[in-house]
Amino acid sequence: MKKFSVVIAGGGSTFTPGIVLMLLANRDRFPLRALKFYDNDGARQETIAEACKIILREQAPEIEFSYTTDPKAAFTDVDFVMAHIRVGKYPMREKDEKIPLRHGVLGQETCGPGGISYGMRSIGGVLELVDYMEQYSPNAWMLNYSNPAAIVAEATRRLRPNAKILNICDMPIGIEGRMAQIAGLKDRKEMRVRYYGLNHFGWWTSIEDLNGNDLMPKLREYVANNGYVPPSEDAHTEASWNDTFAKARDVQALDPDTMPNTYLKYYLFPDYVVAHSNPERTRANEVMDHREKHVFSACRAIIAAGHSSAGELEIDEHASYIVDLATAIAFNTQERMLLIVPNNGAIHNFDADAMVEIPCLVGHNGPEPLTVGDIPHFQKGLMSQQVAVEKLVVDAWEQRSYHKLWQAITLSKTVPSASVAKAILDDLIEANREYWPTLQ
Repeated sequence: MKKFSVVIAGGGSTFTPGIVLMLLANRDRFPLRALKFYDNDGARQETIAEACKIILREQAPEIEFSYTTDPKAAFTDVDFVMAHIRVGKYPMREKDEKIPLRHGVLGQETCGPGGISYGMRSIGGVLELVDYMEQYSPNAWMLNYSNPAAIVAEATRRLRPNAKILNICDMPIGIEGRMAQIAGLKDRKEMRVRYYGLNHFGWWTSIEDLNGNDLMPKLREYVANNGYVPPSEDAHTEASWNDTFAKARDVQALDPDTMPNTYLKYYLFPDYVVAHSNPERTRANEVMDHREKHVFSACRAIIAAGHSSAGELEIDEHASYIVDLATAIAFNTQERMLLIVPNNGAIHNFDADAMVEIPCLVGHNGPEPLTVGDIPHFQKGLMSQQVAVEKLVVDAWEQRSYHKLWQAITLSKTVPSASVAKAILDDLIEANREYWPTLQ
């Protein structure tokens, strides 16, 4: 069986150890010959990488491992680039969340003005990775789960139209895992689903088990009362996420024939989100106080002891989706997966050049989108507005245009007026001086 060389771009991320453990757990179906880390923050990456080096030595000494801040060394001789970068790291995420809240607008990592701010930082970073890959390993595929995926996907579609990049998101996977629990199934792979929308912005229209039994009535009834909080809720789920999963019952009530993506709460109930936000302590603070400290202290403990049992690192189950995708491309399995792709007629009554999230069959040549057909006015209206926001952000980045970015923030369903949009934009420009292109 062929063995593959993978570079993880964003080697200093707290999610990287979980992905390494997940790759190791799946190496029977996706065998590795080499694993490399790349990050432009060498000090941060070193702690994660030295711990992962010990894990690899224990579990799979045959896999060649290295880490570097040199793009040529990282991207030469690789089959896959798994990219999850965060330009500006968590301190900038904190600003993305807190600046809009100062103006009475929700602060969220990928939705509304915070997502637009993050998108303006991410576009250049992801394009840089695509260019390194094309320069040093032109036959490689990039599996990108850097956020905000919708804006990044529109930027790569427009600015790198021939790049072998697939933009993915594991949020629907997490929700499907909860649906499977609610339906009494072992695993989300025991379900066959129909879904359409945009990234962090979609609806399930059909959910069946593998025998063709319709699971929607049971799910509909359960979600109407409980949201996506399963009967035996995991004690590890944080309060902020629990609220998001519970709020799905109100989102679902708007269109009871479908099952919604949880992120729709930010667009449909922004007043609720603002009322339940603490402007002094946002999600970024929770992550910095918990996940960041936990992962780095576990890595330091592993390095100090010289063996992996000294620190507790969790396998990233969501990330098994990336292995499914890599395996589908590598071995032409034609697996059915949700991906962010150009619409090109899959949704009949929607823009051909919109980046939509729909089921695709995946093989050697990448994704083959499945037909969705016509969608209702409610979803089409919401999606058209949000696609326009995403396109305006890429216009703003490409044209260095203040005006286009003001239009993007004004058009976001989370923002009440053009004057509020302008005030938020001016604050975001000040905060992002190091990261955004200079706008005219």
